[in-house]
Amino acid sequence: MKTYWNINGGLKALSEWEAGCWIQVTCPTNDEQQQLIDKYHIPDYFISDISDTDERSRYEYDDGWMLIILRIPYVKEVRSRTPYTTVPLGIIHKRDVTITVCFFETNMMIDFVSYQQKRGEGFTDYVDLTFRLFLSSAVWYLKRLKQINTLIEKAKHNLDTEVNNESLIGLSRLQDSLTYFITSIRGNENLLAKLKFKLQVDELDADLIEDVTIELTQARETTSIYSDILESTMDTYSSIISNNLNTVMRTLTSVSLLLMFPTLISSFFGMNLINGMETSKLGFPAAIAISVVVTGFSWWILKRKRLL
Repeated sequence: MKTYWNINGGLKALSEWEAGCWIQVTCPTNDEQQQLIDKYHIPDYFISDISDTDERSRYEYDDGWMLIILRIPYVKEVRSRTPYTTVPLGIIHKRDVTITVCFFETNMMIDFVSYQQKRGEGFTDYVDLTFRLFLSSAVWYLKRLKQINTLIEKAKHNLDTEVNNESLIGLSRLQDSLTYFITSIRGNENLLAKLKFKLQVDELDADLIEDVTIELTQARETTSIYSDILESTMDTYSSIISNNLNTVMRTLTSVSLLLMFPTLISSFFGMNLINGMETSKLGFPAAIAISVVVTGFSWWILKRKRLL
């Protein structure tokens, strides 16, 4: 899907391209990708780099074109191992052509357009647009982190009631998401630090960059805190599971030991040897009594040693 936006004095949709407008491309088809390359003569590898879900945050120049790739948060609609992850957003610019390309439809971009329309001021230039996208990504990282924290607390509540595999697997998936988040946020921070000296930054842009830096720092620190909490939680429940297993094994061992004494005594009396009780009417009751006494005494010792 391709949308043309007039960025002067507010975002207004245009029916066709005009010089200086912002071209927003979302989930482009192969035909739309080829049209961008043919019409604006964009280096074809720019588009393929943006389509790579593992592409890192970076920038580069080629034939007057500038490519900026930052990573933005994304929530997978289908059930997957990492429900929260990050995807690349590409910003392509040359003179009066500014294009953003994302191969995923994200809530961040929908909210970004809506907010800028309510704001009603538009963008001064592509530099302003770029840094506002950085700011929006940082804000959405914080929003997603709050959702992840809610899921962590819910899983912990379930585990307090019953330690089950589903909750543990859920925590493991959230740990993967936090790893993706912190890696992408650090990449965006490094990219921002480089762009401050590569783009033509005015006084307003400098203030905006400061806001972006603050938000990214907060997102990175929040991600680190949640990651540390989650790691500590996983270690705690791992220790609980191990301790429960040790308790069960100790109980089973003690029970096996108690059952061993009656078996041993009955084996003695059951051997085909002369023991003086073959013809006695008290032979069987005596064997039972001895088994009960020895087993009871053993149970008392194990109970006193807290092995039962």
